[in-house]
Amino acid sequence: MRPRIFITQPVADSAIERLRRVASVKVNPDSSRVIAKQALIAAVRRCDILFSLLHDTIDRQVIAANPKLRMIASQTITPDHIDVAAATKQKIPVTGVPPIVAEAAADLTFGLMLMVARRMVEADLLGTALYGKTLGLIGGGGRIGTRVARRAKGFDMRTLYWAPRRKPESLERDFEMTYVPLDQLLKESDFVSVHSPLKPETIHQIGSRELALMKPNAYLINTARGAIVDAAALARALKKRQLAGAGLDVFEHEPKVTPSLLKLSNVVTTPHLGSAVGEVREQMANIVVDNILAFLAGKIPPNCFNPEVLRG
Repeated sequence: MRPRIFITQPVADSAIERLRRVASVKVNPDSSRVIAKQALIAAVRRCDILFSLLHDTIDRQVIAANPKLRMIASQTITPDHIDVAAATKQKIPVTGVPPIVAEAAADLTFGLMLMVARRMVEADLLGTALYGKTLGLIGGGGRIGTRVARRAKGFDMRTLYWAPRRKPESLERDFEMTYVPLDQLLKESDFVSVHSPLKPETIHQIGSRELALMKPNAYLINTARGAIVDAAALARALKKRQLAGAGLDVFEHEPKVTPSLLKLSNVVTTPHLGSAVGEVREQMANIVVDNILAFLAGKIPPNCFNPEVLRG
């Protein structure tokens, strides 16, 4: 009997075609919203493999809906919305995709900087130049941060960075980044861009204290994870003009956005578009298929978060 696969939103046709060669595939056709929980539970009860996307919440209740669920294959880099522990307890492998979105996310970071500083949305107001300014990268020694630093060279920007551990001098030299303490970065930067991973210790890494250290003419950019920035504190700071503006691709309570942020004219928002490039999304979808095909062939998928469930 062919395995049954449910895909929570439309993905690249090339990926679906590959799956249909080996399985019965059903796709939720609505790409305009996250699938409702009850609809997701109903679909899980009728499938063997769940192909989920970034904003799908795969919690204990969803996982428990089908004791015979064989796999959760997610098109995400980190399983922030998946209860991996619950899946592991039920002996269900959970897979993701490797971090292949660095260039696309760096493009978006600069896009947000330009949009909020140059007032591109309003198009009839004076803006702020990026050229020659100071850019501060928080957690900026990783894949995306270094790509943003590379783009900053073209704008003749001075680039500062802070991370829990300083990067090798060779990397700092290649990307023309200067390591400074976090408080110094916040005080000196005209643009502060967040690139930290989401961990318990980075939740609200940027809160009222950190925002108060920023220049009143500085901008905060977040394309990492929403919960790294205290949304309520950011809304207060922006309303009081403690900083000039913010460009946000991610939000603390995704997919919901803090209402007070949406009311502010000095905020530009995008709906988590870091990987929203056609070829990148197609590559991601096909990596999910690679994981599924490896699992169906009796192999440990290359991007498995809990490979121990498939060993021994």
